[in-house]
Order: sequence, then structure tokens, then C-alpha cells
Amino acid sequence: MLAAAFALAYRARNAFELFSIPINPPRLEQYGPTLLLHVGTVLLVFYASRLYHLARSVSTLDQMRRILGATLLGAVLAYGLQGLLLDLLLNTTEYQVDYPRSMFFYVLMFSIVLVEFGRSLYRTLRAWVRRRGLDNETLLIIGAGDVAHDMSARIRADSGMGYNLIGVVARDRNGPSPATGVNVIGSFADIPQLIDSHGVEQVIIALPEAQREELEELINLCRRGQVDIKVYPDLFTWVEGDLNVDEMGGTPLLTVRDIALRGWKLSLKRAMDICVSFCGLVLLSPVLLLTALLVRLESTGPAFYIQERMGLDGQSFPMIKFRSMHADAERGGPGWTVRDDPRQTRLGRFLRRSNWDEIPQLINVLLGHMSLVGPRPERPVYVMRFRDQIPRYMERHREKSGMTGWAQVNGLRGDTSIAERTHFDLWYVENWSVWLDLRIILRTIWLILLRRDRAY
Repeated sequence: MLAAAFALAYRARNAFELFSIPINPPRLEQYGPTLLLHVGTVLLVFYASRLYHLARSVSTLDQMRRILGATLLGAVLAYGLQGLLLDLLLNTTEYQVDYPRSMFFYVLMFSIVLVEFGRSLYRTLRAWVRRRGLDNETLLIIGAGDVAHDMSARIRADSGMGYNLIGVVARDRNGPSPATGVNVIGSFADIPQLIDSHGVEQVIIALPEAQREELEELINLCRRGQVDIKVYPDLFTWVEGDLNVDEMGGTPLLTVRDIALRGWKLSLKRAMDICVSFCGLVLLSPVLLLTALLVRLESTGPAFYIQERMGLDGQSFPMIKFRSMHADAERGGPGWTVRDDPRQTRLGRFLRRSNWDEIPQLINVLLGHMSLVGPRPERPVYVMRFRDQIPRYMERHREKSGMTGWAQVNGLRGDTSIAERTHFDLWYVENWSVWLDLRIILRTIWLILLRRDRAY
């Protein structure tokens, strides 16, 4: 892909008059050493960035960001080394050609596009092969609790990860399993026999409550052949943020990052909110006006529905939406919206399905009530109920509420588990970054286009 990008860059530079082109440009073959330098440098940067250590499950957007950064770094290094190395190593003037900035621009642009395309094509092909039972690793999970249940559910839901899960083992095979849906195939004493008989290639020890002595015993039981052993540690059950390895005088330490959104980051996030919401309201104003008129024409009542929600620091604010239900929909009191809710109007059903009813919240973002990305706000009546039922629920109010959030792009919308939503919201609060916000916004748009972001 890098070689093809270089060839396309050469053709594009001569075909499009975006930059000045010399009267007698060098032939493509004269750029041979430069091409080899570009390809070799970028490959070395990819290797140093561990881009050839392919993870079983990785976000497409994360992969695109890493490839973009590595390709950019490699191309810039190759451009800088062009004059330093080639002029010294090549004795003949036939291959001593300039590497102009216009050529570099085209090479960089085509390299990013083609490498991204090649990687995506490979990932698609690899997932297609794995769904047909090829290139799969036989997996055994040790533990029958909630962690083991979540892992096995995710593996069953995504066959493209490439795991052939044979089941889990528990302390007591005949004892009660706290998690439903887990296929218990043996006890700890059966681990060596199960590894040998099923040809297990990978073992995951999902026992966050296990003591050190028990973990050592289990690891020793798994040391057979070329088995890859992974451990789900107890630390992650109560730490929601990232763990970074640091050291002090040669002693390794784990640094737990807590609240990520502080200081200048708050100003940066607010600047993004203002710019995007202002531009969005200006550009979408004709369509917003038309929607408001259609809402008024279909049923009596206001075009907008203003509802009290609880946001930053537990403060209430009026959240604005297009009205998607009849004006008297809550005459019996507040209640959850469900699929095919009879209170919805015909236009309202489309607005909710397409999430267009949420767009007026750009006004809330511009006024500072909300952010583009953050935990979704709830009504005060529900917040008072959830804070007594869900551990750490109120900690999600340490940041502004958002039009979309990490929980929503992971499928937790509408009538879904509040505990799971809280877990995702807390992870977002403690791991905020500009890239994470952009990733959530792009995933939200993509899910809406695929009609998978069901708002009901």
C-alpha cells in the first residue's frame, strides 16, 4: 500500500496543478531510493508502535488514529532523511533527485488513505474467516461469577474475535453458579485434563476475588504446553480509571488516574462545545424551523418539549427537545418511554427513531447547561431513586451532561440497565480526552446512519 501510494502521488502531482510542476520532472524510477526509504521508515515506525501486534478486538477509530499518527511520523522522518542519507550514499546523480514538498504532501495523503484501506480490508477478511471457524483459539475461562459471565457473553456475541470458548470451570462443579448462561464444564482440579483433551490455547482467570495463593495454584495448573495465560485482577473491580506504570528509585508503582477533566481541559472542552453548537444551530436552522412547523401542524401543543433534568453538580436545568408525544402524554405522571409507545405521534416516532428530537439540545450546549458529550441527564425524580440503589451513581454528575455519551454508543439507551450505564459514565468521566469525545461523536453519527442508535 505504501509503494502504491508513492506511485499514485507521483501521478497526481503531474496531473493536478495544485502546486508548481517542473518542466522536466524526474521519472518515477528515479524516485526508487526515495520510495524504499519511505516504505522502510514507515514500516519501522509501525513496528516500534506495535501495529503488527494485532489485538483480538480493537475499535476501528482507535486503529485509524494510530495508523494516522505512525504514517505521519514515518513520512516526516523519511522526508528529513532524504537529503541526509541518499546524497551521501548514492554516488551517481541519476537517482539524486529532489523530494519536493508537493510530492511529500501527495505521498503522505495517499499513504494514510491506502494503509487505512488495507488494514480495514484485512480486518474484514480476518473476521470473515474467524466467523467460519478458522484461525480461532480454543479458550477456557476459570471462574463462574459475573466477570466470567460478561466475558463469555461478549465472546459469544462477537465470533469475529476468533475465540472458540469451550466453557468455564468453577471451584465446585456441582455448586450453584451465581451467573446464568455460563456453561460450567469442570472444577479447578479438572483444569490440566481439560487443557490437554480440548487443546486449549488460551486461559483467562476471571476470579477478581481470588487470593494470591489461589492464583499461583491456578497458574501452575495451567502451565501446560504453549497455553497463554491471562488474569483479570481484583484491582480493576474498584478502579474505574486507567492504570499507568511508574517507578520510584527502581520500584514499580501503579498510578491511578482519577478525574481527567480538569484545568485547561475544561476550557478546551467548552470551546469545542461553543463552536460546534453555534455552527450546528446556524447551519441547521432552516430544517429546525421546518420541523417545528410540522410538529405544530400534526398535533396541538408547543413545538418544543422542555423537561427538567439534573446535570453538573446535581443542578437542574431545562432540557429542550422537539415534542414527540401528545401534549397530555404525562397527565398520569412521569414514566419511562418504551418501544412503540402509544403516546408518540406519527412524526414523533420518526423523530425519536432518527434522534432528530435531540437536536434542539444544541441550545442547551451553547448556553452551557450541557456538553456535546457526557453522561446523559436524568429527571430529578429518577436521580433521587437511583442514588440510593446504584453505587457511585451521583459521581456521574461531576461533569456536564451530554447530548450523547460513552454508554449510549455502547448500546445502553432507553430502557437499559442503569448500573451498566453508570459504569460506562464513570469510565468516561475518569478517562476524558479530546480524542475520546471525537470518537464518541463519530460513533454516534455512524450508529444513527445504521439505524442502530435506537431512541425510544
